[in-house]
Amino acid sequence: MSDISTRDATPDDWEAWRTLRLRSLLQDPEAYGSTHAHEAAFDKATWHSRLDGQGGPAVMAYAGQTPVGMGAGWLYEPGHLMVVAMWTEPSWRGHGVGRQVLDHVVGWARERRLRTVLWVADVNPGARRLYERYGFRDTGECEPLREGSPITKSRLVLPD
Repeated sequence: MSDISTRDATPDDWEAWRTLRLRSLLQDPEAYGSTHAHEAAFDKATWHSRLDGQGGPAVMAYAGQTPVGMGAGWLYEPGHLMVVAMWTEPSWRGHGVGRQVLDHVVGWARERRLRTVLWVADVNPGARRLYERYGFRDTGECEPLREGSPITKSRLVLPD
């Protein structure tokens, strides 16, 4: 197994980020509040804006030079960072990729004294295990994954 490294994604990485993000939405459509059809329509400027660092960190994980995972944080309200867009290539799951991406995103939040929260699809037990092992705790809040979806998601928070 190659060593995994993470780094901040920038607007220059938009094509690699787009490729991973769209693959994640095709591979695991029930894990996200967004859809492949919605994000496939984004233009270059939209992808750039997601990686400009203004709304929070965007992180890519690499095995050598190959992107194998991703995740981001979104400053959705004062004092809080929402973890979003977490995904690991299926062949790399169980190799610590998700944890390293979380380390990067949560580290960014802690440097800024932000509370870290996320939503996890209730049909995604692997992701939930990762988050709970990391220290996230269920708040008891639950809502539909997307408008009209029978799939639910639960809100988790990382205690201070």
